[in-house]
Amino acid sequence: MLTCGSPGLARCGCTAWLAGPHLGCRAGAGWLTVPLSLQHLYGERLLQCVQAVVSAGREDCRGAGEPLLEVLVTVLALWGPTGLGDKVQETLAELAAVEGMDSSQDLFRARVSPLLEWLAASHRAWTGHSVELLQLDVVLTHSGPALGEALPQLVPILRSCLQPARDPAMRLKLFSTLTGVLLGAPETVDSQGQLRGYLDTLVQDIFVPNLQWHAGRTAAAIRTAAVSCLWALVSSGVLSDRQIQGMQETLMPQILTALEEDSQMTRLISCRIINLFLKTSNGVTDPDRFIKIYPELLKRLDDVSDDVRLAATSALVTWLQRVQSEASKCCYQSSVRHLYRELLVYLDDPECAVQDAVLEALKAGSVLFPDLLVKETEAVLHKHRSPTYCEQLLQHLQALPQ
Repeated sequence: MLTCGSPGLARCGCTAWLAGPHLGCRAGAGWLTVPLSLQHLYGERLLQCVQAVVSAGREDCRGAGEPLLEVLVTVLALWGPTGLGDKVQETLAELAAVEGMDSSQDLFRARVSPLLEWLAASHRAWTGHSVELLQLDVVLTHSGPALGEALPQLVPILRSCLQPARDPAMRLKLFSTLTGVLLGAPETVDSQGQLRGYLDTLVQDIFVPNLQWHAGRTAAAIRTAAVSCLWALVSSGVLSDRQIQGMQETLMPQILTALEEDSQMTRLISCRIINLFLKTSNGVTDPDRFIKIYPELLKRLDDVSDDVRLAATSALVTWLQRVQSEASKCCYQSSVRHLYRELLVYLDDPECAVQDAVLEALKAGSVLFPDLLVKETEAVLHKHRSPTYCEQLLQHLQALPQ
């Protein structure tokens, strides 16, 4: 009697069946009908079948690499975390050798577009429980630089699956996977320098709708996931300052709103995104919108998290630097005066790290209107518990070039 691991499998005609079309689909569908207690065993047997085909039917496998890879992706997606991962990787290496390739990554490089097309066939029906979502995670995390060549297949899947009307659990999982990919964007989705061609789709069709405020914890979790994904993109180093500035014009209002989220992580990342938006901006194109930024950051100096308070202070430093670069900075004198006064309050904060950060912020902004800052500092000096920080600031002001 022949088993999946039997060398005679290929000679019995099973190779053609195993290496036939849509084997990955059959494998995933078959898993759904297996009792829970037998699912791991099912995965082992399925992997043994592929191993038998690869080892015994080498000539037959040469034209069947794609369906066999689909099955290995399925096994890795469903049972990789439960102990089969190493065995799947070994089988991938063997299949790569049969295909005349140096490594398993070469397999994914050669097959990533067909793999994505295979998954895309059903993506409109995906939910958070879909096997295909796990398979997509495997493809995205194993394809490396090949993803940069498969953007025409990948981006439509992301755009469709991340629409607000789709299953929230699926969107959360997909955002998590996409964030990991974007963190290594130069070696993944932008390996060919083509990601910029899809930037408008990412912003308008993915980030904008998912950053919209909706009531409920699930909606809040999705906004946190979207903010994290956006940060992964803008901090990845693959976008030019001009491209980030274009994103800022669309996304800044929603990121300012995200500063009020209950999630500390969302507030913290939003501060970092605003800071980066300000750093990469080439001058103030809309003074009215620009002036509205600093009051929202000031509110975060009362945040319960010191990390958020420090991130907000850093963003305020950048805001002051943007004012300094403006030829008509005198137009901002009223706003800067208000910012001086508010920062001086936090110069007496109970947290030393916040005091230090605020002192550096005031020093950075002192070049704008030094006489005004001297006046404001002297006015509150006697109100502080300790005059130390105010005196340090005054010493700095006195040392400025006249």
